[in-house]
Amino acid sequence: MTETKHIAIVCPGGPITRELAEKTASLASARFSDSVSLHFHEQCFKTAGHFAGTDAERSAAFLDAANDPKVDAVWFGRGGYGACRLDDDLFGKLNEHARAKTYFGYSDNGFLLARLYKKKIGRQVHGPIATDLNREGGEEAIARAIGFLVRGDTSGLEPTVKTGKPCAAFNITVLAHLAGTNWMPDLTGHVVMLEDVGEYLYATDRAMFSIINARSVQNAAGIMLGRLSEVPENDRPFGSTDEEIVQYWCARAGLPYLGRADIGHDAENKIVPFGVTVFT
Repeated sequence: MTETKHIAIVCPGGPITRELAEKTASLASARFSDSVSLHFHEQCFKTAGHFAGTDAERSAAFLDAANDPKVDAVWFGRGGYGACRLDDDLFGKLNEHARAKTYFGYSDNGFLLARLYKKKIGRQVHGPIATDLNREGGEEAIARAIGFLVRGDTSGLEPTVKTGKPCAAFNITVLAHLAGTNWMPDLTGHVVMLEDVGEYLYATDRAMFSIINARSVQNAAGIMLGRLSEVPENDRPFGSTDEEIVQYWCARAGLPYLGRADIGHDAENKIVPFGVTVFT
């Protein structure tokens, strides 16, 4: 008999709808039968302005899910701004059960993945979130995430992960804002994969200035660039492509540019566990 994996869903940023939760649960049941049980925290459906509940409510929901001994993984239901507003002291309240979990998501959830990785609490993974179900091809993105969490399915991994090199993946804007803070992990020796959405190219250029000047990044093995989607048109062309921007800043920092990564704010977003992935 297959053991059921219990996955808790919380929203550190904006809310999701009950309809999305039901569709996600139905897909999980159809694809994975009794091997997975999704538990959407009631906080996911709260609203407080932009956010899925107040900072205190979102912090409490994350702590509930992380410390719950019955939960195997914490899956972030939605990206978008908000994760960095969680209570700074909650990380000191995480128990031994929190240290055994996988934390899975991307976008602004990278703030939490970074802090957890720095403190060596659990396993951090950049990968699809529940709201990706709304994208074209979203069902496969959700199946990719759940397959990894439930079965350890490695078919959806970003190919570089399979080389055995330590990896980490972030939204460019998020990593730029992490630079210089006490949430920033040590990325020495890591292949750092970057992606973004909805940012002007000049804003990406500015963000790369912060990233390559972060001491934590300066000793990385190199930088890979994922997809930059929905880039707005400026009043005049920036004059460089997204890849040329990253190459420029890597050259200035003496960091190797390692090519393209198969990650992004889209349904093709592949899975990147932080650190070294061991295959058995």
